[in-house]
Amino acid sequence: MPAKARPKKNLSAMKRVRQNEKRNLRNRSVLSGVKTTVKKLEATIDSGNRVDAGKALLQAIKTLDKAATKGVIHKNTASRNISRLTKKVNAIPPKADLTTAGAA
Repeated sequence: MPAKARPKKNLSAMKRVRQNEKRNLRNRSVLSGVKTTVKKLEATIDSGNRVDAGKALLQAIKTLDKAATKGVIHKNTASRNISRLTKKVNAIPPKADLTTAGAA
């Protein structure tokens, strides 16, 4: 980890440091939320339940889009991740869907 730079002395630089710290905290929080929802979706996909995976996919799409809108991740990155996750959900065999639908 690089050594910390000497604190700035002019007012605009000090304000910029404060702004960067706030943005860093907010960005880390948003990115952490994105990772959490994607991990939950991956776990649901592994379980093979297509209905729950569809619900989790909608939540993941919402989280990714929000992160892209806020500028935490690039919009193309969000789009690429959404596309890949959607393909994984669509690859779940339909027979798993029938067993859960019949039980409900």
